[in-house]
Amino acid sequence: VQLQASGGGLVQAGGSLRLSCAASASIFSFHYMGWYRQATGKQRELVATITSSGSTNYADSVKGRFTISRDTAKNTVYLQMNSLQLEDLAVYYCAASRLGTTRWGQGTLVTVSS
Repeated sequence: VQLQASGGGLVQAGGSLRLSCAASASIFSFHYMGWYRQATGKQRELVATITSSGSTNYADSVKGRFTISRDTAKNTVYLQMNSLQLEDLAVYYCAASRLGTTRWGQGTLVTVSS
Protein backbone atom coordinates (compact mmCIF):
# COMPACT_ATOMS: atom_id res chain seq x y z
CA VAL A 1 0.00 0.00 0.00
CA GLN A 2 1.27 3.43 -0.90
CA LEU A 3 0.17 6.78 0.45
CA GLN A 4 0.77 9.89 -1.61
CA ALA A 5 0.51 13.14 0.30
CA SER A 6 0.27 16.53 -1.33
CA GLY A 7 -0.93 20.06 -0.75
CA GLY A 8 1.70 21.56 1.50
CA GLY A 9 3.10 24.98 0.86
CA LEU A 10 3.66 28.46 2.17
CA VAL A 11 0.79 30.40 3.68
CA GLN A 12 0.45 33.47 5.82
CA ALA A 13 -0.82 33.19 9.35
CA GLY A 14 -4.58 33.12 9.28
CA GLY A 15 -4.65 31.48 5.89
CA SER A 16 -5.79 28.06 4.74
CA LEU A 17 -4.39 24.98 3.05
CA ARG A 18 -5.81 21.61 2.15
CA LEU A 19 -3.70 18.50 2.29
CA SER A 20 -4.56 15.36 0.34
CA CYS A 21 -3.53 11.77 0.91
CA ALA A 22 -4.26 9.32 -1.88
CA ALA A 23 -4.10 5.63 -0.99
CA SER A 24 -3.32 2.87 -3.46
CA ALA A 25 -5.91 0.63 -1.76
CA SER A 26 -9.45 1.10 -0.58
CA ILE A 27 -9.52 3.32 2.48
CA PHE A 28 -12.10 0.96 3.95
CA SER A 29 -9.32 -1.61 4.29
CA PHE A 30 -7.75 0.50 7.03
CA HIS A 31 -8.97 0.77 10.59
CA TYR A 32 -8.15 4.44 10.41
CA MET A 33 -6.29 6.99 8.38
CA GLY A 34 -4.93 10.22 9.64
CA TRP A 35 -2.50 13.06 9.65
CA TYR A 36 0.46 13.56 11.91
CA ARG A 37 2.98 16.35 11.98
CA GLN A 38 6.51 16.90 13.10
CA ALA A 39 8.03 20.28 13.76
CA THR A 40 11.77 20.76 13.86
CA GLY A 41 13.18 19.45 17.09
CA LYS A 42 9.89 17.97 18.22
CA GLN A 43 8.33 14.54 18.21
CA ARG A 44 5.78 13.53 15.65
CA GLU A 45 2.29 14.21 16.94
CA LEU A 46 -1.21 13.25 15.96
CA VAL A 47 -3.23 15.93 14.20
CA ALA A 48 -6.42 14.18 13.14
CA THR A 49 -7.74 10.73 12.33
CA ILE A 50 -10.77 9.27 10.62
CA THR A 51 -11.88 5.68 11.11
CA SER A 52 -13.28 3.32 8.52
CA SER A 53 -16.73 4.12 9.88
CA GLY A 54 -16.13 7.85 9.52
CA SER A 55 -15.54 8.81 13.14
CA THR A 56 -13.06 11.63 13.55
CA ASN A 57 -10.61 12.64 16.23
CA TYR A 58 -8.52 15.79 16.57
CA ALA A 59 -5.66 17.08 18.62
CA ASP A 60 -6.82 19.80 20.99
CA SER A 61 -4.51 22.28 19.30
CA VAL A 62 -6.35 22.02 15.97
CA LYS A 63 -9.95 21.52 17.06
CA GLY A 64 -12.22 24.02 15.40
CA ARG A 65 -9.59 24.94 12.81
CA PHE A 66 -8.79 21.70 11.00
CA THR A 67 -11.19 19.25 9.41
CA ILE A 68 -10.38 15.74 8.26
CA SER A 69 -12.58 14.22 5.58
CA ARG A 70 -12.49 11.56 2.93
CA ASP A 71 -13.60 10.75 -0.58
CA THR A 72 -14.15 7.02 -0.63
CA ALA A 73 -14.50 6.91 -4.40
CA LYS A 74 -11.03 8.41 -4.76
CA ASN A 75 -9.50 6.58 -1.79
CA THR A 76 -8.33 9.96 -0.59
CA VAL A 77 -8.29 11.60 2.81
CA TYR A 78 -8.12 15.36 3.17
CA LEU A 79 -7.06 17.75 5.89
CA GLN A 80 -8.57 21.19 5.56
CA MET A 81 -6.54 23.59 7.63
CA ASN A 82 -7.98 26.99 8.39
CA SER A 83 -6.78 29.84 10.58
CA LEU A 84 -3.24 28.55 10.33
CA GLN A 85 -0.89 29.67 13.05
CA LEU A 86 2.88 29.88 13.24
CA GLU A 87 2.75 26.88 15.55
CA ASP A 88 1.29 24.78 12.73
CA LEU A 89 4.55 24.96 10.80
CA ALA A 90 5.68 21.35 10.37
CA VAL A 91 6.08 18.45 8.03
CA TYR A 92 2.73 16.71 7.78
CA TYR A 93 2.53 12.96 7.28
CA CYS A 94 -0.34 10.86 6.12
CA ALA A 95 -0.79 7.52 7.88
CA ALA A 96 -2.97 4.46 7.48
CA SER A 97 -3.35 1.76 10.09
CA ARG A 98 -4.51 -1.81 9.71
CA LEU A 99 -4.08 -4.81 12.00
CA GLY A 100 -1.67 -2.92 14.23
CA THR A 101 0.58 -1.85 11.39
CA THR A 102 0.87 1.78 10.38
CA ARG A 103 2.02 2.84 6.95
CA TRP A 104 3.32 6.30 6.30
CA GLY A 105 3.30 8.51 3.29
CA GLN A 106 6.03 10.94 2.50
CA GLY A 107 5.81 14.20 4.35
CA THR A 108 4.54 17.45 2.96
CA LEU A 109 5.86 20.69 4.36
CA VAL A 110 3.50 23.34 5.65
CA THR A 111 5.17 26.68 6.22
CA VAL A 112 3.30 29.45 7.99
CA SER A 113 4.69 32.96 7.84
CA SER A 114 3.80 35.98 9.94
